[in-house]
Amino acid sequence: MLRPRLIACLDVADDRVVKGVQFQELISLGRPEELARRYEDQGADELVLLDITAGAEHRGPSLAVVERTARRLAIPLTVGGGIRDRAAALLVLAAGADKVSVNSAALATPDLVSQVADEAGSQAVVVAIDVRREADTHRVYADGGRTRTAWTLRDWVAHVAALGAGEVLLTSIDRDGTGEGYDLEALATAAGVRLPVIASGGGRTALHLAAALAVPGVTGALVAGVLHRGETTLTVLKQQLTEQGVAVRA
Repeated sequence: MLRPRLIACLDVADDRVVKGVQFQELISLGRPEELARRYEDQGADELVLLDITAGAEHRGPSLAVVERTARRLAIPLTVGGGIRDRAAALLVLAAGADKVSVNSAALATPDLVSQVADEAGSQAVVVAIDVRREADTHRVYADGGRTRTAWTLRDWVAHVAALGAGEVLLTSIDRDGTGEGYDLEALATAAGVRLPVIASGGGRTALHLAAALAVPGVTGALVAGVLHRGETTLTVLKQQLTEQGVAVRA
């Protein structure tokens, strides 16, 4: 069995890494390529770069940022934000990304998932899903958490799995930036569809990571704010996970 991945996440706006709380109150943290290399040096297994303003600005991710970041990395790079069609996805892959992440565009045009999977392979297609808890379910949201959709989490994951998605990047909007831990119930719901799931939103400590990675089907966890604020490093988190008996990658 493959060991789980610790994945550093860079939210990018105006070619700068930013971080906020529940997708709001963003502050600038630095250049993507510089932070990417720092986290690789700390032991990141993969890196996700999300251009969080691309969709609202009706454009794709900055290919210049993708190229600069990819040149600095030896680990896999996933890029998302504003990828609305097959051509845009292929441009991002050609710029150096190993995978593309699609979110709102997949909700608007689900066939985008199968189109990219057919061209580049399922392993290159990550469907990012943002959810909020609603009573006894989790509702999928589009447009950076601004637009409520008709999809429940379970049904949307099942749908994209059938379309050929390789994995799901699941973010709890309720937990994003709070440091309160991942939404384990949402993770279990998504992973129950038997598509690999990456946990995102709320992770702060090794205990949070261990809890998420213990959910069957969760194959990785995103870490962002706690790294950006200098509260810990991936090196420290991996050591703490090892001490807790979680077999992480070296």
